[in-house]
Amino acid sequence: MTGMDSRDEIKNRVREAADIVQVIGECVELKKTGVRFTGLCPFHAEKTPSFSVNPQGQFFHCFGCGESGDVFSFMMKYHHLTFPDALKDLARRYNIDLPEPAMSDADRARMRKREQLYEANHTAAEIFHDFLQHSDAAEPARRYLVDRGVPQEIVEKYQLGYTPPPETAGWKFITSRLQSKKISMSAVEQAGLAVKKETGGYYDRFRDRVLFPIYDLSGREVAFGGRILGEGKPKYMNSPESMIFNKSRLLFGLHQHREAIRKSRRAIVVEGNFDLLLLAVHGIDNVVAPLGTALTRSHIKSLRGFCDEVVLLFDGDSAGLKAAGRSIPFFLAEQVEGKVALLPQGHDPDSLVREKGPEGIRQLIDTAKPLAEFVFSALVQEHGLTLSGKNRIMQELLPLVREASDPGQQELMIVHFSEKLGISPARFKSGVPQAKQPTGQQTTTHICSLAALPRKQRQLVDFLVLYPEFLDELQQGGLAELSCEPAVSEIIVSLQLLADDGPVTPEQLLSVLSGEQERQYIADLLMRGPEGESEDDEMQGRELCDELLNWLNSVRRQQDGAVLQKQINEAQQSGDTELMMELLRKKQELVKKNSVFTDKLLKEV
Repeated sequence: MTGMDSRDEIKNRVREAADIVQVIGECVELKKTGVRFTGLCPFHAEKTPSFSVNPQGQFFHCFGCGESGDVFSFMMKYHHLTFPDALKDLARRYNIDLPEPAMSDADRARMRKREQLYEANHTAAEIFHDFLQHSDAAEPARRYLVDRGVPQEIVEKYQLGYTPPPETAGWKFITSRLQSKKISMSAVEQAGLAVKKETGGYYDRFRDRVLFPIYDLSGREVAFGGRILGEGKPKYMNSPESMIFNKSRLLFGLHQHREAIRKSRRAIVVEGNFDLLLLAVHGIDNVVAPLGTALTRSHIKSLRGFCDEVVLLFDGDSAGLKAAGRSIPFFLAEQVEGKVALLPQGHDPDSLVREKGPEGIRQLIDTAKPLAEFVFSALVQEHGLTLSGKNRIMQELLPLVREASDPGQQELMIVHFSEKLGISPARFKSGVPQAKQPTGQQTTTHICSLAALPRKQRQLVDFLVLYPEFLDELQQGGLAELSCEPAVSEIIVSLQLLADDGPVTPEQLLSVLSGEQERQYIADLLMRGPEGESEDDEMQGRELCDELLNWLNSVRRQQDGAVLQKQINEAQQSGDTELMMELLRKKQELVKKNSVFTDKLLKEV
């Protein structure tokens, strides 16, 4: 039996053993309806059940939002698990032994190191929390929390802690205690709890701070955030990044608040840990906070598994509002609706909820402005709508539009913003002044838009220019389905014509392209060369081609799934149950055919 056969057998054994109705029934209240079970969809808000579980076919489908899949898909989506973790969970539940993965010595050493960091953070969190609760030296911290309106149940729920100042407990308060519990100084340092001195020895990173343990989605302590009690700087401090902590991926509060976010289908993003706590005190617990960074695409992707809408709750003078603009493409790419709610002048979340109550916060959130609209209004306020002001606004909006990964969304943004600015979409797209045409001369519909392509499509064009020898392979992979942009189509046709006369060099394109701006784009690309450096250009080309082929394949899968979903919805609306069930079977087959990625993930188990 080959390795692939073995992996398929394991996956199928677990799938067959798992009772999909039982697994989903633990999370969704299901009611038997004929041969199926129905209930309220856990992946979107609804009042009428549209979520169906088919025990014979061992799959689920929601007629409202289109989510569907097998028992693995449900576990991954609902519990926010990777495939290996979902497999392990189900195998453990149904008493199926999984083969131990083959691990190198380096892999085992890395796993041990990660476990040591988890242990250091977990033990530190217990020490900090116990000190806050019971030590006389922590009285200032307890008084501070009471003054901020943080009750004891919140201290317990979020496991808040405290580390005293050096004058009270010396410079090795946590370091010495962790050492006494046989945790190595290497682990303490790499977890970010201690700093190594140039002269030798160590001292505590956190001193005289109220501490917030930061959890990953599995509930393990990976880092800390601390607010200083005195007047020192920085006021707020987070652990440095480590093997187990990446601040661009984690959000404070997501572990504790994910069910509230899932239930409301909305996440509120605030700027600080105390903003989050003090809203939670008043019953608003669908809140998260970034860890000292602007929102990243990974943050939005994490939230996408729990909600459809993210509202940024900021004050009007916040520096974070600029960064909010840069997050527009991330929301579009992850298909999550982003909004902004501005706090009244002079208010933060704490003061507003004290004055207006939870209903005041909810009203502000309910009237939040779409993120793109908010950013445009802020730019108009900053630059005005004079000729020079419009030009500056356009130059700030263009990078956001170019980063949108979906062509339809990008085109919509172009039309929308150009209409607001009172200029043509072509003028907005080009990013340069539009020259007046002599009388009688027709304007071309071909405006250079290579630079304005979505990032992935721009990478595809750049690759074709630099590695034209892969054109046939990419065309077989579905390139033509994405070549709707005239400038891109011209490059593909030109490469095909050139290839008829022999091997193509990138420089040959410069002599056959019709547009000056396209030629300039190609010339700039040839001067820059490919992204990244590799001594083996052929190997780099092969790797890039494989990556693009995978992307083209994923796009095609999404398109096929969208077509099937549309047909399913039409069959359901027309009452054609037989056709609907046949289409559902086809979609399930499509899901199974697309499970190659799960096989790759299975190798990680």
